[in-house]
Amino acid sequence: MGGMTPTLPPAQAALAGPRLARVVLDGESQTGLSPFIEADREQAVADLGAASHFAPLTRAEVPGPYELHLAIREGRLIFDVRDLAGAPIIAIGLVLTPFRRLVKDYQLLVDSHIMAVEEGREARIQAIDMGRRGLHNEGAELMRQRLAGKIEIDFDTARRLFTLVCVLHQRVSAR
Repeated sequence: MGGMTPTLPPAQAALAGPRLARVVLDGESQTGLSPFIEADREQAVADLGAASHFAPLTRAEVPGPYELHLAIREGRLIFDVRDLAGAPIIAIGLVLTPFRRLVKDYQLLVDSHIMAVEEGREARIQAIDMGRRGLHNEGAELMRQRLAGKIEIDFDTARRLFTLVCVLHQRVSAR
């Protein structure tokens, strides 16, 4: 799984606890993103590093922080959780089907947002942003439901992971 590794500043990465210190998206270096999607990706990764609650529920106690390799393979969303040395902790595959409608709607909103920005339509931009927030909330709830009993995450972490799933889906669709 090749890809660019967004990494947190050393002071943050050194903090222990059930949190993410590094996120790697599968195929990141292979396909370019629009500037808007790239900004969403960068913000989600930065926010996850600044504040996240991410606790794999495994028999072996590995306190964290963690490195997450996130991928889409064969219609499954793969959470490959590792320690910071790269040793595997747990890999979880979720069927992507429940996320498809939300991801498709997210892409439509992104496309609409880009058009509204190009046209300078401030009121439309604000309406689209409200829709995106609602969609992120719905995606976060679905993410928490699908990971229940596997990985404990808070709502804000779930929102940011949903953003990254949408980015990954963009990459898979572009291939």
